[in-house]
Amino acid sequence: QVQLVESGGGLVQAGGSLRLSCAASGTIFRINAMGWYRQAPGKQRELVARITSGGITYYKNYADSVKGRLTISRDNAKNMVYLQMNSLKPEDTAVYYCNAGIVRVVGGFESIYWGQGTQVTVSS
Repeated sequence: QVQLVESGGGLVQAGGSLRLSCAASGTIFRINAMGWYRQAPGKQRELVARITSGGITYYKNYADSVKGRLTISRDNAKNMVYLQMNSLKPEDTAVYYCNAGIVRVVGGFESIYWGQGTQVTVSS
């Protein structure tokens, strides 16, 4: 079995920062790309950022990464992915989910796993 568990969400004032963490555990041979998604009330789940096993990053809103507002990173040794969020805005309020493409055994196929989500609420 494989589990992804997010942590680090909470209530923060506009302009504040949060660091989300996601830990993958279980029978894992290799983790390919990992990502963060979010789902605001009444909206569809959307990609925030992804990172490959080699550290190549992609942000849905590139301007956020350039401004240093969002930074995705990972620790392959610990099977973890992080999302540093700065200068938070009320529109960032959502449930944040991590996902990962995981190969459980040698020669196996990749499956996509999701965490249960962590709530981020930004007050104005």
